[in-house]
Amino acid sequence: MTLRTLRLDTTADDAVSVYADDVELLRYVHRPDMPQFEGPKPYLHPVRTLAGDVVTAYRPHDHRWHKGIQMTASHVSGQNFWGGGSYVRDQGYVDLPNIGTMRHEEFTASETGAAGDRVHVAQRLTWHTSAGEHWVDEQRELTVRDADETSWALEFATELTNVRGEPLVFGSPTTNGRPQAGYSGLFWRGPRAFTDGRVLAGNGQSGGPELMGRAAPWLAYTGRHDEVDRASTLLFIDHPGNDKQAPTRWFVREEPFAAVNPSIAFSQEVELAPGDTLRLRYRVVVADGEWDRARLESYVAAHPW
Repeated sequence: MTLRTLRLDTTADDAVSVYADDVELLRYVHRPDMPQFEGPKPYLHPVRTLAGDVVTAYRPHDHRWHKGIQMTASHVSGQNFWGGGSYVRDQGYVDLPNIGTMRHEEFTASETGAAGDRVHVAQRLTWHTSAGEHWVDEQRELTVRDADETSWALEFATELTNVRGEPLVFGSPTTNGRPQAGYSGLFWRGPRAFTDGRVLAGNGQSGGPELMGRAAPWLAYTGRHDEVDRASTLLFIDHPGNDKQAPTRWFVREEPFAAVNPSIAFSQEVELAPGDTLRLRYRVVVADGEWDRARLESYVAAHPW
């Protein structure tokens, strides 16, 4: 198997990019310029396959706060680090003055492996409420690796430490009363062309709406691109040791838009005591073509944690 050569570009003031040969695989915007209503926080966009096809959406008209791949939290002790309206029980979505910000503080590491086989970036962030209160210290790591002829992998790891001085409660619209809307945590929004894509999951599961809120060790989404006669597959793999409710329950939509989120609080709130740390780790595999179940399961088996 031939591996592509990876390199890290840190020349921009607001973002870092990772390349495989001459293809920009991802751009990680760590100093975003966006309205407060959209929940300012770092994001990954564009994210591309090795063929150069974009597999993320940015600021779509239906949800301006959806930006590629982001670490999100829709309900945290009354604060909204997601963006947009907050779901209020018995009222629906309400625009509230409760939208917080995730601030980039510094990169603590940024390196390319000596053989060009991996790129690693480590970052320190702080979460601040709409009133400016400092509630969370975050240590985040992004590692790009395993770039071969048809796919590459992003490993996303985060440690969220409660510095508020009182418990933090992580929830979702579903924990606040909206069925099947348990989004909270790492969130991917796919391009418009990926609507009505194909969804497969571990333990022999498949379908679209049927998988909403279901538990699985991994979930894959395949969509077709406009303009070119190609498809792409994204494989999301949960880490079995994640500090959260187990097994992971997935927020997934294939219509009216493509979205995947291994939820940290789909239907039950998660409480983080003062000083405690929530640790999460995921792998996102970006692949050229339409991978079937056999290929997905083969990849998962060949790349254990």
